[in-house]
Amino acid sequence: MRGRRLRRRVPQLLIGLFLYGIGIAFIIRGVIGAAPWDVLSQGIATHIPLTFGTITVIVSGIVLLMWIPLRQRLGIGTVLNALLVGPAADVGFLLIPVVDALWVRILFFAVGLTILAAATGLYIGARFGPGPRDGLMTGLHTVTGRPIWVVRTALEVTVVLIGWLLGGDVGVGTLAFALLVGPLCQFFMRVFDVEVPTAPPGGEGQDLRPDAVTG
Repeated sequence: MRGRRLRRRVPQLLIGLFLYGIGIAFIIRGVIGAAPWDVLSQGIATHIPLTFGTITVIVSGIVLLMWIPLRQRLGIGTVLNALLVGPAADVGFLLIPVVDALWVRILFFAVGLTILAAATGLYIGARFGPGPRDGLMTGLHTVTGRPIWVVRTALEVTVVLIGWLLGGDVGVGTLAFALLVGPLCQFFMRVFDVEVPTAPPGGEGQDLRPDAVTG
């Protein structure tokens, strides 16, 4: 059973990370406002002659360095997230055309948001560790004692502000992303979650589905 689960989990992780980058590319091609961390990467890209994907990898690496004082533990999924999402986004930019029609741009945003949420469900459901930004959020939550929503809001407002000042794309899509991504990700996490039970001494495997986790 563990072998069969692993054969599902590894492809699910890799597919999820690739699709996450494609979702980012669709959202950015929509040009109605990017996701908060992508606004930051866009802003940096206006000042540094590197691709969006390369900058995303660099930002992810910096975020992982911030894990050290927070004593967060890396998973293989964390490392692959940091390394693969950015290049996948660059591939998406090669495949997805620049468009002018507003209705097409709105469609691109909607498609991108849906793909990104499904991709989140895939890679988190594979259970190989959180993404760099998710780990930063949970680490700060643990250290500060602040509620998750307060920490997440503070982080995203900060990166949006910095990204906007650097020239990143902030718009109605940024707000729509903030409002919709949570419920969509929760739905897809339930769809794609892979049960990986543990077997404590003298007991059966624990239920580790997202809806079984509290607090």
